[in-house]
Amino acid sequence: MAAPGPGVGGTVLEDHLTRLAAALLPLRDAEQLLARWGGELAHRLAGGGRLLVAGNGGSAAEAQHLTAELVGKLRDDREPLSAIALHAETSALTAIGNDYGYHEVFARQVRAHGRPADILLLMSTSGTSANLLTAAHAGRETGLRCWAFTGPAPNPLAEACEETLAIDSPDSQVVQELHLVATHVLCEYVDRALPAALAARPAATPVRTGVEVVLGDAPDREVRAG
Repeated sequence: MAAPGPGVGGTVLEDHLTRLAAALLPLRDAEQLLARWGGELAHRLAGGGRLLVAGNGGSAAEAQHLTAELVGKLRDDREPLSAIALHAETSALTAIGNDYGYHEVFARQVRAHGRPADILLLMSTSGTSANLLTAAHAGRETGLRCWAFTGPAPNPLAEACEETLAIDSPDSQVVQELHLVATHVLCEYVDRALPAALAARPAATPVRTGVEVVLGDAPDREVRAG
């Protein structure tokens, strides 16, 4: 998606900030969506699920930024959360692309790693990338909940996912910059919801340690834990 050229009489920075400001105001309407996503993501991750994320180019960098915030931390220390940037698995990425075609590089990983308790988040400025569309379909088939960060909607990726945060700007740079804003806000809501999510998590089944010794051959034989 090509960025518009500078406006008449404005500097490059002034024009960029003008385009950014124009798209920033509508982003305020995404507050409830990001809050709900953050709450759901916190509960799924606290319950043992994971977040799978993918993008191309600048959106790949944005996706990896998100996973870093979750596996690491946004501000305060907390337990690590399971989040995987699929494009960062370079050996798998190149092998899949070579053997199955570039459109399958994310979808095959979704089928390998995704479980019904997981969430798949796909990032694209255009919403038309074939490998992300294929991944979205694979996610739905595998039972994952599929979300998207995109540029202006409607677009094919938004239609392929259950819910979408769409940035209303024709400038891909602005879209990516506001995806980063949305990423930080999403992580903030995850952190806010996480304590309650962890408290609601079922208690883990005690792990039995030691060696079990079976005595006798009868059906009611005795089992002793060493």
